Amino acid sequence: MDPIVSPGSASTIKKDSLTFFKSFFNNTEDDVVDSQAAPLPFLSPIANSVISSCSKLLHKPTEELQHCFDTEHPNIIKGSLGYARSLLEFCSYQALNTMTRRPDYLADKNFRRLTFDMMLAWEGPSAENEETASRSNQEVEDEEGWSLFYSTSTNMAAQVDDNKTVGLEAFARIAPACTVIADVITVHNLFDVLTLSSEHKLHFIIYDKYLRSLEKVIKSAANVNSSSSASNLQLSEGEIVLDIDGTVPTQPIFQHIGISGWPGRLTLTNNAMYFESMGVGIYDKAVKFELAADMKQVIKPDLTGPLGARLYDKAVMYKSTSITEPVYFEFTEFKGSSRRDYWLDIILEILNAHKFIRMYNLKKIQKSEALARAALGILRYRAVKEAFQNFPSNYKSLLCFNLTESLPGGYTILQTLSSRLSLLDDSSSQRDSVKSPRGNRQLRHPISYLTLCRHGIVLENEVSINEEEMQQVGDVCVGEINPLEMAVKQSKQDTGRAEAARATVDQVKVEGIDTNIAIMQELLFPLIESFNRLQRLASWEEPSKSTAFLVLVSFVILGGWMKYMLPSVFLFVAIMMGCNRFANYGKPLEAFNITAPPYRNAVEQLLALQEAIIELEALIQAGNVVLLKVRALLFAALPQATDRTAISLVIMAVVFAFVPVKYLILLAFYEAYTREMPLRKDSSDQWARRMREWWYSIPAAPVQLIKSDDKKIK
Repeated sequence: MDPIVSPGSASTIKKDSLTFFKSFFNNTEDDVVDSQAAPLPFLSPIANSVISSCSKLLHKPTEELQHCFDTEHPNIIKGSLGYARSLLEFCSYQALNTMTRRPDYLADKNFRRLTFDMMLAWEGPSAENEETASRSNQEVEDEEGWSLFYSTSTNMAAQVDDNKTVGLEAFARIAPACTVIADVITVHNLFDVLTLSSEHKLHFIIYDKYLRSLEKVIKSAANVNSSSSASNLQLSEGEIVLDIDGTVPTQPIFQHIGISGWPGRLTLTNNAMYFESMGVGIYDKAVKFELAADMKQVIKPDLTGPLGARLYDKAVMYKSTSITEPVYFEFTEFKGSSRRDYWLDIILEILNAHKFIRMYNLKKIQKSEALARAALGILRYRAVKEAFQNFPSNYKSLLCFNLTESLPGGYTILQTLSSRLSLLDDSSSQRDSVKSPRGNRQLRHPISYLTLCRHGIVLENEVSINEEEMQQVGDVCVGEINPLEMAVKQSKQDTGRAEAARATVDQVKVEGIDTNIAIMQELLFPLIESFNRLQRLASWEEPSKSTAFLVLVSFVILGGWMKYMLPSVFLFVAIMMGCNRFANYGKPLEAFNITAPPYRNAVEQLLALQEAIIELEALIQAGNVVLLKVRALLFAALPQATDRTAISLVIMAVVFAFVPVKYLILLAFYEAYTREMPLRKDSSDQWARRMREWWYSIPAAPVQLIKSDDKKIK
């Protein structure tokens, strides 16, 4: 593997990188590319221009690239839009694989323009799209006047109009090929954020701004990991610093434990958090808060303030089994809580990444690759946040492991990702993987981890790979959708259905206790009406109907048909749903008409709520009285009542032991159903009165309330 270039010689790297990108367009005697090569007739001008640039970079004629593509992908039909698009992907991915091996490639304007033009060409790859994919005559030049797509010896050069924009599909196919730019799991959300103010069309100026910000963030991370500040934390092997906050004296981070608070700085790594209290000119020894081990960590937003007061919603609470009480990190900010929200997201991303590692028992390079994917996501998040100050607060997550926690199909995405990571093997298997089939070859390299190594963020490389033979680019495959992309697409569809269902829920939510009760009564009307009719039968107001119902239920119980009642109900509901399914196919669901109750103002609603709370309190009190009386019976507070209860329980035990269950059910039904029968009404009332008098005579067990001793740390 090529040696890792450590940060520090930024000017030399930039000069070498610029020379590299310029060199493949210069026509020299040793260049194997024919400068007079004719454009491919079935491709659009911009596609020909991009493929020409790729051929110069790869030192292969376009005909040779097309021949290699036809050899590796013989099933793609020539002359179709898919063939032109797949050929463009093939050349672009190979060029990106070569370009991304160079250090500091993000800093080169020509690299940024080339990748954007790859997206433009992907949207209009065939000659039929010539009008929509045509480019203006304006040259894209760097500070020294050199144009990426300009060559005096060829007529293939075409220029890109600054007003040209890129759509979602093109961005999702090209951007993840450069792992540092986008992740296939979050690429759709990244596109939504970048195109928030441009009607979901990506302009080059926005794309360029994002990559320049990403390059600065990556350089900053590399400098931090190579400086002495990282070594002061006594990091473990393979641990890297992802972000530090609180270093500015005017914006410290306060750590709250109990009513005490200390200012300091907070550092997040791919394994833990470190807080260093601010002393006199120096920082105290860092306190480590573990994220990698399974310590039942709870991390959530919370309120905090001076002396333990819960005033400001700007804190992150951390709790685990390794500490006695929760720790609060307050991110001071004059307005809003974007600073806290950012740190909450990146901390949860590392925590969720380690949960994923433990769930699928990932080891060594598999674990390093998963953490590298999380680290790259955090760096992209930082770049977007720093580049665009009006970063929306209601965005969908740009962090892959956080996103899978909230998506309906997140488990499927994680399962697919674990299957891909399981293909990572030791270095010997990786060297042999070049000879394996194409589908497997693109899965056998820890590309995210290698990306961190190439950018100098990881200083020690655990993987030995011949990069000249490695052909992997991100999580994309030429002319096909790999399983991870398929899982993301399926999850996106499920998310759309879930959001549509959630929108209907928001629409039917109404305000007011009376209105909600009225809606519930209408929805439960069939059950309420059935219960009322059963109650009328049990009242024996119409003896003939009550007698008929009594005989019918007795026949069902004695015939042993009770076990079929519940299945019959399920079957009846299923048949009714099936009939409605075919009868109302394609028709929108009609609105449920509900008569609104009389209007009540806010004071009347508060009074109604107070009455409801009083009634609820009375029910709870009655329940407590019943439990306390049962306790008194169990512990013989009234010996006579306890004796009678014990004898009754013995008789019931004998009856349940020797009498068949169906006769017991029939007896219980007769007793409950015939209470209001004229022949039994008087005796039933007398028996119920005696039971009430006996129950009232039982004392409740005593209760003593003890005030808790609330001790707070001073």
